[in-house]
Amino acid sequence: MKEVTFIRRNIDKWRQAEKTIETASAQSPDRLADVYVDITSDLAFAQTHYPRSRITLYLNNLASALHNTLYRNKREKWSRILTFWHTEVPLAVYGARRELLCSFLVFAASVLIGVVSQLGDPEFVRLILGDEYVEMTLRNIAEGDPMAVYKGGDEGSMFLGITINNVRVSFLCFAAGLFTSVGTGWLLLTNGVMVGSFQAFFAQHSLLGESMLAVWLHGTLEISAIVIAGAAGIAMGNGWLFPGTYPRLASFRMAARRGMKIVMGTVPVFVVAGFIEGFLTRHTEAPDALRLLLIILSAVFIAYYYIYLPKKRIHEQRIA
Repeated sequence: MKEVTFIRRNIDKWRQAEKTIETASAQSPDRLADVYVDITSDLAFAQTHYPRSRITLYLNNLASALHNTLYRNKREKWSRILTFWHTEVPLAVYGARRELLCSFLVFAASVLIGVVSQLGDPEFVRLILGDEYVEMTLRNIAEGDPMAVYKGGDEGSMFLGITINNVRVSFLCFAAGLFTSVGTGWLLLTNGVMVGSFQAFFAQHSLLGESMLAVWLHGTLEISAIVIAGAAGIAMGNGWLFPGTYPRLASFRMAARRGMKIVMGTVPVFVVAGFIEGFLTRHTEAPDALRLLLIILSAVFIAYYYIYLPKKRIHEQRIA
């Protein structure tokens, strides 16, 4: 790569790093660490290809300033917790915005595959959910309580079991990125096909409206969090596959750190989704308007925290 091309591609990032140093007191330690890794990677590239260039000297000075700032900057534990949820997670999501879109598109396409497959073959759902589950659901439909599956067992035990399983699935989606983004994509595919075939199955029994009110009461948060965890896994996989100008290991570390923040940010969402599924979804006698309102509120929260807030935080950081 020609030196002028290298400078043109990265100059905005270096200027932003200068602003980060100037506002170090308002930055999180992880933000400073991410910038430091970025700059030292560029410095290593410059030292290899342009050892006598002024840009190499500039990057060396910038890296030194970041190093001093990073190890001088300390935060109290409670402040770091607030910063994590208030700033670090939204910024990590913004950094993985393309992966988030990719995760959503893969999941949406998978849901469509499940719907089309079930409509084309009414027995398809048995391949996905199993004969036992389908037969139980058919009995519930015949008895006039199609959503009875959500009413079995103690609320507290159900909440705990669902939450643990959902968190496990989210970390599995993230960890699958270790096998490149294809591993995460496969998990999104299987979950999407399951959701699509499940909803189409109820539609074939003229119960689409009731099933959507029940499933999406908790599913709005739960499924959104799975898609977001999928974005974290794709980001980590892409960090290894497409390192750009960084050493592959450095690129992977940065992507893994960003992905871990994102997937950690989904844990409270899964806890709330588990609470709703364990304690509220079972009350199918509740007014439809009330259940629809909760679904809308859940969707608004997801849109605010994972779409609007990341854009707001990056804008604030750029003008700081």
